[in-house]
Amino acid sequence: MKTTTKLRVLVSSFFMLILFVGCKNEAKTETTTSDTTTEETKEQGQAFIEDDGSTPNVLQIAIGSPDHTTLVAAVQAADLENALVNAGPLMVFAPTNAAFDALPEGTVDNLLKPENKDALANILKYHVTPGNYSKDFLKKFKKLGQANDQNVMIVVEGDDVLVGGAKILGSVKAGNGIVHVVDKVMLPPTEE
Repeated sequence: MKTTTKLRVLVSSFFMLILFVGCKNEAKTETTTSDTTTEETKEQGQAFIEDDGSTPNVLQIAIGSPDHTTLVAAVQAADLENALVNAGPLMVFAPTNAAFDALPEGTVDNLLKPENKDALANILKYHVTPGNYSKDFLKKFKKLGQANDQNVMIVVEGDDVLVGGAKILGSVKAGNGIVHVVDKVMLPPTEE
């Protein structure tokens, strides 16, 4: 019976030691993280979790594409990163850099200003819809309800599918949906 008591004391002591060491490490972590910069503290949420083991989500696909740097900058300026990594499924119609360059001069620079964040978010949400449909399956639709609560029209011209006047150039499956690369920035209709 004495051996059992000694064993219990030893095991209890061991767990107390682990608990004590764990608390000290946690305190060190808190001290270290309090020194982070403002930019680092902004990057919180699902969009900033690194995961090398799964299929990239729609945001990771855009970030990894050299043809979508303007789109990524716009998503970041509108603080929409976390929305693009949710479970979905999401269809993102991703304009290329050339599509943004085709806008009137100064448009992109103006939209990226902090005071135009809401207008930029509205435009970007017009490029997102729930679902995970291939280009061929989209031929069955006449319109889609977008994330900004507006509809976008779909037109089929031969093998081409145009969504809001933007032609789908290619598609990439994502872990949370699909990215359709488009040749034009779709501008939502203005409400009068």
